[in-house]
Amino acid sequence: MAKSNIEWTEMTWNPTTGCNKISAGCKYCYAEVMAKRLKGMGLPKYKNGFKITLHEDTLSIPFTWKKPKMVFVNSMSDLFHKDIPISFIKKVFKTMNQNTQHIFQVLTKRSDRLTQISNKVKWTKNIWMGVTVENSIMLNRIEDLKSINAYLKFISCEPLIGPLSSLNLNGIDWVIVGGESGRSPRMMKKEWILEIQRTCDYYKTPFFFKQWGGRSKKKSGRLLDGKTYCEMPLNIAS
Repeated sequence: MAKSNIEWTEMTWNPTTGCNKISAGCKYCYAEVMAKRLKGMGLPKYKNGFKITLHEDTLSIPFTWKKPKMVFVNSMSDLFHKDIPISFIKKVFKTMNQNTQHIFQVLTKRSDRLTQISNKVKWTKNIWMGVTVENSIMLNRIEDLKSINAYLKFISCEPLIGPLSSLNLNGIDWVIVGGESGRSPRMMKKEWILEIQRTCDYYKTPFFFKQWGGRSKKKSGRLLDGKTYCEMPLNIAS
């Protein structure tokens, strides 16, 4: 586990590492770059680079946290990757189920497998389940998310690389929007963000604007029309 600079969480916990690209949002994957760097630094956890790797020894870590935490699960992987056995996914869920003092934020691009596994795991109220929706081609992921039994459901529109003009946020508890960062970031238009923000207002869905992104995300900042949007779901599990 590690403290995180991601604005909408406190720390990360990676029971698995590694992934592969499946949609346009994956093109400049930060986790792939980081995994290669950590492998080069000789970190044993990343000896396999960005190949799917299970880390059984990490499953006990949440039991050691003395204070309640907000935790992004698998920032360096995707828990619902086809190469991660259901048996291991169940172990990850068991750890989350047994640590209800913490909030676990799980994010996937593999909503199809999420729906297949949803009824095989226990959805305690401290598990927030999200899907990445980077453009209108991926709107089906939202419908998959709505079909599962998670208590809190969220959407991450990051990197936002196209407009989302037909968002139906019924049953969605939170929306995060962010631009791409790195050496060759793709453009994010202001009107795309504002349209999502207006949709969130209409549905009374909390809206979190993470960043403009760009080659220097710190310089670009995260102000939207002079305001910082840090809205979080109200029904945070205790």
